[in-house]
Parts: sequence; C-alpha cells; structure tokens
Amino acid sequence: MTNSVEAARHEILANAGEPSLPEGSPLLEPFAELVRVVHAEPLLRQLSPWTGMGELHFGRCTEIRHTWDIPGIGTLRDGRYYVEGPSWSSPRIAEADSEQAAVAMVIDRLSPHCGPAFIGSAEELAAYEKARDNR
Repeated sequence: MTNSVEAARHEILANAGEPSLPEGSPLLEPFAELVRVVHAEPLLRQLSPWTGMGELHFGRCTEIRHTWDIPGIGTLRDGRYYVEGPSWSSPRIAEADSEQAAVAMVIDRLSPHCGPAFIGSAEELAAYEKARDNR
C-alpha cells in the first residue's frame, strides 16, 4: 500500500468520513460507521478512497483524476446505504440495510486485478495497463 493511499484513508477516517456534512445531519453517523467498516476491509484498504457529495468512492490510482470503475457507497436519510456507479451518471445498483451489506456489494464488483492502487493518474494507469497487456 502506498503512503498516499494510507494518508487519504486516515484523513477520511479522522474526519468521520465526510467533513462537508452539517453537524447534526442524519447522514453523519451512518457515514462515519461506513468509513470505519471500509477501513477494516483489506480489499478496499488497498484502493485510494475519496469522498464527494456524501459518498465514499474508491480509485485504482492515487491522483486526481480518479478512475471511475468501482461503485461508490452513499448514505440515505433513514440510516441505510446505497451503492451506485461506478460513475455519477450510472444507475443505482441497490440499497442496503447495513454498511457491511453495502461494502459486500462493492467487493463483489471488484475486478480480479483491482489493487493495490497505482501511484499516478487514471491516464498513467491506463497507459501502464495497455503496455502490460501488449506484452
């Protein structure tokens, strides 16, 4: 695991997930619990995590522009979770009653060669994979 992946993971964990959620938001505690469950999952720990719009996303590379090939997880106001993606324009995959169930849905959709995160951008990762596959 790269230091940048570990640093991103610890920053998200330290901020209880999504610092832009207003204090007292019904989404805050479910999101914080989701972050803790993801933090404990070895397959997702090797990916580069990032948050946006109340969702937790996972990238196969460490730099922005992230890859958009892994579903993300968000929280619903009733304390449940949704899995959608891999991009924001993709349809919702499903809703889940627990963070463990949502995490399991993401893990089920990981490609066999999904990690560890590549040090670099999505473009650099694509070039690396193309060269690797042409060997």
